[in-house]
Amino acid sequence: RVEILLGDFDSLEVKDIPKSVEVLTVPAEKDFTDTQLAVQTAIDKGAQDICIIGGLDGRLDHTLSNMALLRDLADKNVYATITNGYNRIRYIRSTSTLIARSGFDYLSLLADGEKVKGVSIEGCKYPLKNATLTNKYQYAVSNEIEGNCALISVRKGGLFIIESKNT
Repeated sequence: RVEILLGDFDSLEVKDIPKSVEVLTVPAEKDFTDTQLAVQTAIDKGAQDICIIGGLDGRLDHTLSNMALLRDLADKNVYATITNGYNRIRYIRSTSTLIARSGFDYLSLLADGEKVKGVSIEGCKYPLKNATLTNKYQYAVSNEIEGNCALISVRKGGLFIIESKNT
């Protein structure tokens, strides 16, 4: 349920908002995006798990900024995802995570840094073991989960984990 509606509302007309929803209007000209401000507001209110719905369509600069938010949230020990229904992105650094098989067709890993070391993928059509990914050559793209889940591990560095399906 929506508790807070935050933004400059330059692309959305605010009307017929239930009285139980707090509306926070910010200036259109500001140093942070509406999404950055919404995420900070959620953290200030104690959120430890954030799902950004949308944020991947339209302008590429906003999409990349939103992906960088995932890195920042990982630094703050906040679990976060971004989804638009056709893609879901999360971020991990120097850890392992299970990715459950879901309605997404593909699983891709993108290096966040010049070299990401010790990357392993288990439970997918194209496994990796202790690989090094670079941000210049991304070869862990369009994999497929074969069983109920995949195990993604990274020893040193950060990865964007992208699940996607055809539109």
